[in-house]
Amino acid sequence: MTILLLGSGGREHALAWKMLQSDKCSKLFVAPGNAGTASIATNLNLNILDFEAIKKVVLQENIEMVVVGPEDPLVLGIYDFFKNDTDLKNIPVIGPSKVGAQLEGSKEFAKQFLVKHNIPTAGYNSFTATTVEKGCQFLETLQSPYVLKADGLAAGKGVLIIQDLAEAKEELRNMLVNQKFGQASSKVVIEEFLDGIELSCFVLTDGKNYKILPTAKDYKRIGEGDSGLNTGGMGAVSPVPFADAILMEKIETRIVRPTIDGLKKEGIEYKGFVFIGLIIVKGEPIVIEYNVRMGDPETEVVIPRIKTDLVELFQAVANEKLDTVSLEIDSRSATTVMLVSGGYPEEYEKGKAITGIENITDSIVFHAGTKQENGQVLSNGGRVLAITSYGDNFQEAIKKSYQNIDKLHFDKMYFRTDIGLDLL
Repeated sequence: MTILLLGSGGREHALAWKMLQSDKCSKLFVAPGNAGTASIATNLNLNILDFEAIKKVVLQENIEMVVVGPEDPLVLGIYDFFKNDTDLKNIPVIGPSKVGAQLEGSKEFAKQFLVKHNIPTAGYNSFTATTVEKGCQFLETLQSPYVLKADGLAAGKGVLIIQDLAEAKEELRNMLVNQKFGQASSKVVIEEFLDGIELSCFVLTDGKNYKILPTAKDYKRIGEGDSGLNTGGMGAVSPVPFADAILMEKIETRIVRPTIDGLKKEGIEYKGFVFIGLIIVKGEPIVIEYNVRMGDPETEVVIPRIKTDLVELFQAVANEKLDTVSLEIDSRSATTVMLVSGGYPEEYEKGKAITGIENITDSIVFHAGTKQENGQVLSNGGRVLAITSYGDNFQEAIKKSYQNIDKLHFDKMYFRTDIGLDLL
């Protein structure tokens, strides 16, 4: 079948790499893609939020399935656009409906869903510009540190954790009144701070049945020892050593099953990935957030560990027959390290020539922010490349990734050297 994959990051390169291993995928288009997807599939210069332009290409190229990588098209309702269009309604879209995508599109919607379905989550309250002073009063009732979350999409950067009460109040006003994150922070959720260790749980669902994919842990902050500003993610490890059978059983019974049952009960159409961001407090899993797509860079360690044909899984999702496919997982560990542009997540330069990719052995290079120009691969974003490796344990895998990073270069290239160290 001919498939269209939407997106341009490391997540999309990893999904493309995996889908092309399937004999069910005869042709793959990626829009807009990057230099990595260009080398294995056909890139299309498309705006993934222009649904009419997508429709045109889908009909022109006889595309039989659309897989959505990032959250924006899902939150804007691409699933519903296809479902309600006479010409497109029989073409499956892998991703939730517009209402389902609100689990990520609105922090408040997600919190209300969690509370309604008795899924463990931190206590919270939400505020707007008109109730900003009430928000400041609410902060006074909490213990430091203070957690402020922009309600809408803020490219993974809309969460602030602040130690000082006066600073927290100032930032709350900054978000609501001065629109620090634009429209995304027209409403802010204030949450009680939970102290524990984070874990990413990934689920693929057809709306009725589900498969729990390999666990992963990502590293969000720019600096060593998890310091500095939040980024889209600086590296990831899978599986997570502390996610044993007892913890996974708690996660499934208390969180995954009630989430899928909750979607069903509310009549919310959902055919795609659910990313559940968890924090483990004294051995108990608590939901921090939902995302309605795979995480990045977790995709670059989760997808390489799935042995089952990914296109077959997607077809089962589309046909609501996920229970008929068995999920086979590679027992090896996988790790990935992100190479980023100097200055990221703040200002950085693009267009730096990348050398050494052809010298990589025993690791997979997933492109994130790259483009091809005059036969050269250039940096084209904050996060540039993800170097993924397998090993009998994560220590062995991470060692391979770092050995291969030594062969790569672009001007002002930066990466963290401590990925996975906290798990030792």
